[in-house]
Amino acid sequence: MSFDLHTHSTVSDGTESPAHVVSEAARAGLAGLALTDHDSTAGWDEARAAAESHGLRFIPGSEITSKSQGTSVHMLSYLHDPKDVGMVELNATARGGRVERAKRICERLAEDFPITWDSVLEHVGEDATIGRPHLADALVAVGAVPDRGTAFHRYLHKGSKYYVGQDSPHPVEVISTVRAAGGVPVIAHAMAATRGGTLSMTELEELVEAGMCGVEVHHRDNTAEGRQLLLDLAARHDLIVTGSSDYHGLSGKPNRLGENCTDRQQLQRILELGTGARAYNGTR
Repeated sequence: MSFDLHTHSTVSDGTESPAHVVSEAARAGLAGLALTDHDSTAGWDEARAAAESHGLRFIPGSEITSKSQGTSVHMLSYLHDPKDVGMVELNATARGGRVERAKRICERLAEDFPITWDSVLEHVGEDATIGRPHLADALVAVGAVPDRGTAFHRYLHKGSKYYVGQDSPHPVEVISTVRAAGGVPVIAHAMAATRGGTLSMTELEELVEAGMCGVEVHHRDNTAEGRQLLLDLAARHDLIVTGSSDYHGLSGKPNRLGENCTDRQQLQRILELGTGARAYNGTR
């Protein structure tokens, strides 16, 4: 029984609705999935209803961007209270920061490509969390690149003249906020060297001390050596070990649902620790 605990929908930077993501999970033969849109819980209800209709277990979550000494750190949060004041404020601040960042990147791109802020917004769903993938979609629409991946490779990567960084909270703050909201914080793709810098083992140990509950080990962007380091860390501290696809839709990224999964035993640990979203905890 396999579970994919890292997926995105049109509520953030995915290309499929929450319900469609769930239907694709059913098609892939998964027993369940987590929807982890960036800085938002807006897709939970739709995904849960779809999961019930397909007989899948739904685990509500989100992905929160943080930063430690210039290194971007993505923290997955499962089963937190979506109405918790701390989480609401954290998400609102992050979403506002994403908008300002996207506008600045758009201004830089507009110097060389025929795109505008309005043309970017055409690719953003209602109440969706905006991100660089939407800028990539705007570049595709004007014929500057053939797809999102090429847009990132050529123009939207860190180090590009168009790139703008994002102000983000420290991961310790995110962990503290998630735990206070009854959620389960699990660091995402912590050894994805191709995405940029990664945390040192000392920094990861500090996050464990701060209350981090698990590590996403089985992810296509983690190096083989990095996976082993994460497994060793998990063994030392009895951390939850997860695996997932980081699915963004069939046309979003090459990642495919179920390419990496979490087993039922590890999922059960998350379900037992997550107390914030009780209305969702029993969803099959």
